[in-house]
Parts: sequence; structure tokens; C-alpha cells
Amino acid sequence: MLEIGREAARRAGRLLRDGRPADLAVAATKSSPIDVVTEMDLAAEKLIVDLISARRPDDGFLGEEGASSVGTSGVRWVVDPLDGTVNYLYGLPAWSVSVAAEVDGETVAGVVEVPMRGESFHALLGGGAWATGAWEGERKLAVRPSPPLDQALISTGFNYVTAVRAHQAEVARELLPLVRDIRRGGSAAVDLCDLAAGRLDGYYERGLHPWDRAAGDLIAREAGAVTGGRAGERPSDDLTVAATAGVFEPLQALLERLGAWHD
Repeated sequence: MLEIGREAARRAGRLLRDGRPADLAVAATKSSPIDVVTEMDLAAEKLIVDLISARRPDDGFLGEEGASSVGTSGVRWVVDPLDGTVNYLYGLPAWSVSVAAEVDGETVAGVVEVPMRGESFHALLGGGAWATGAWEGERKLAVRPSPPLDQALISTGFNYVTAVRAHQAEVARELLPLVRDIRRGGSAAVDLCDLAAGRLDGYYERGLHPWDRAAGDLIAREAGAVTGGRAGERPSDDLTVAATAGVFEPLQALLERLGAWHD
């Protein structure tokens, strides 16, 4: 399944990179007029679903752009064909293809392809996290040593619903003086992989869907990160938190105090 996922993500990434039209336009909107879909999102999801279905016809799918089927094998593929669509629309490089395989609800394999960086991340449950890029060969990923929270570099993202964005801005305003700095990359999957690669100390976001986090969450965990949601909970649509072991608990507690999961 990992090799199939890697091939699907690689081909979709190539399609998105090489097939992007110069006059790329918005094909539809989702949660609000600024939460966009392009024709390339749709084409990439079709490519991924068609490729995997040809190899594993009994598997199910959950895709951001509408792919949904139950399947009979116990395997479900969770697909975000273009995570960071607004970045892609504007020609910014921080976008990715995210493909994860679940068995009976547990993510067992995950792939995140970042074509404009020339990087590809993948992980197997219990098998570690790995990446290829500008360096030679595959590199085993490991999170960086944990700093104190006030020296931690934290990434986040913002929802496209105005009321939610306004609340997220307030949380970020209160959080900013308490950490080293905050980054906003625009792709949850890329942020989780950057955490795995030692480029961030932590990440949080409200409103992520399963396809946003499935592959990246596994890659981060297999690189040594701790992930969760609200205190004692798994990552969810309410809140996703991921960080190095020493940063996770104080960051999660602070986000709980700030009410980062609700308006």
C-alpha cells in the first residue's frame, strides 16, 4: 500500500506541477468564497483514485474533492489531492499531495509529496518516517530536540470562515509573545512534515479535516512527534496539535486555556 500511495502521490504531484495552466482559475468554492477549488484539484483526485482503484478495487476512499466509497477490504484511502490550494492558485510553492491508507480506522501508511521543493515524505506505522529531496538517498526523519516553549517555533493555519478566522487571530495574538515565533505556511500536510524533519518545534490548527492531517500526522509521529487534539483526545476537526515531546504538553495546555478549539 505504501508503494502504491507513493506512486499515486508522485504522479499527481507531477500533474499539478507540469500541468498547471497559466490562466488557472477557481472552479468552485467550499466553506466560503475564499475557500477555493481549481480544476487541477479535481483532476489530481481523479488520477489518484483511478490509479489506486485499478490496483486495489475493493478498497474505500475519502477524498477532499468528493471521492467517497466504503469498500469491502477494510482499507480506506484518505486523499487530499492538493493541500494548499490557495498557495497553488497564487504560484506559491508550499502545496502538497497527501495520500494515507487506513486499516480498520488506523492509519498505517502515509505519503506527502511536495513537488515545488522536490521533496517526498513517507511513513509506515511502526516503521519510521523517511524523506527524499535535494540530499542523496532517503533520509530517516527525526524531530529536533525540544526547547522550552518560549523558544519554540510554532506553525499554524487559518480557516476560511470569517468568524473562525477572527477567533484564530485572537488566539495567535495571545500565543505570539509566549513562543519564539509563529509561521503560517498554508499546507497542513507540509507543516506536519516540516515538524518531522526538524524544521519546526510545534504545530496546531483548528478545523482540519481527516484528509488534511492523515498522512502528515503519521509521518510526524513516526519521526518522534507527539500528536493529539484537546487534552486527552486524538487530533480532530476541533483541534490538531503536534509537537516535539517537550513542547507538546505545554503547547496543548496553553491552547486549551486560550480556547483554541472554539469561538
